[in-house]
Amino acid sequence: MGHQVIIFDFSVIRGLWETRVKKNKERQRKEKERLEQSALEKIKQEWNFILECRKKGIPQSKYLNNGFVDISEKNLDTCGRTPQLKKSHALSEVNKEQNKFIFQLSGEQWTELPDSLKEQIYLKEWHVYNTLIQTIPAYIALFQDLRVLELPKNQINHLPAEIGCLKNLKVLNVSFNNLKSVPPELGDCENLEKLDLSGNMEITELPFELSNLKQLTFVDVSANKFHSIPICVLRMSNLQWLDISSNRLKDLPEDIDRLDELQTLLLQKNKLTYLPRALVNMPKLSLLVVSGDDLVEVPTAICESTTGLKFVSLKDSPVETIVCKDTEEIIENEREREQVEKEFMKAYIEDLKERESTPSYTTKVMLSLQL
Repeated sequence: MGHQVIIFDFSVIRGLWETRVKKNKERQRKEKERLEQSALEKIKQEWNFILECRKKGIPQSKYLNNGFVDISEKNLDTCGRTPQLKKSHALSEVNKEQNKFIFQLSGEQWTELPDSLKEQIYLKEWHVYNTLIQTIPAYIALFQDLRVLELPKNQINHLPAEIGCLKNLKVLNVSFNNLKSVPPELGDCENLEKLDLSGNMEITELPFELSNLKQLTFVDVSANKFHSIPICVLRMSNLQWLDISSNRLKDLPEDIDRLDELQTLLLQKNKLTYLPRALVNMPKLSLLVVSGDDLVEVPTAICESTTGLKFVSLKDSPVETIVCKDTEEIIENEREREQVEKEFMKAYIEDLKERESTPSYTTKVMLSLQL
């Protein structure tokens, strides 16, 4: 049986996105109302009140009125709130314990990291975003317990070689900065699982030493200046997600099928004129997204694949058509344009997954989107 072809114009896709946002807001509103009206919360509060009264030896006659719990009396009000206060205090202590291992910093008033940071080498996570910080200090090598290094949307122009000392690092996000290259020492971060270099606009190549990152499952190098898929990426044997969209690719390597764990491949906004048949040999590839304007050859085997591959061909268009009432972003430069488009694609891919999970959805679908 042949594949099903579904054709959409952009207004449908944009409407889909707007509808998703509205539905999510409506769900949040209804959930809030449900909790406010829920009898369970009232019962829970009353039961905690009764337990506290019993612990303090307060007779039932003081807090029961015709079988109903009365927590309005002044002398019992404090008692009634005690369990919640205790619970709140306990949660606060837990959060405080967890947060002491997390460093967070944001705001354009920051042009460099605070000096006190070098004394907190026990930290497990850094979350630094939307600052004017340009450099990451060499003393980062001291943070041997660091697991997550989230540094998106800053002004960072290079990564220090000392980053390779972070042997326990699992997540590195330096998206939407001003990087032009990546140090080969990053290949020493042998436990790295997620690497996000998207939106730097100037990276053209990755060092071969990154071939050592065998634990990587997620790589995003979109919105840069790659002319081909880096050789090191083809040697990342556990890779499941590769986003190399918005680059300058003209073709794909014939041995791309060596990425036999790859599930999602995003190639839109490149200059591809054909797709290699090797894509059919990738057993776990389930989502392939390309821009359709320059494609002159697509192997029939891709459309007729029995592996459940979803082939999405996007027609390029100005990003202004993507911005809808619910986003209201003001696009001032190419970097912001890329951010908006990534959010759109993320919402669209999530919708694809949702539709796939429904019984009525056909798993073998070719979408030609007129964006």
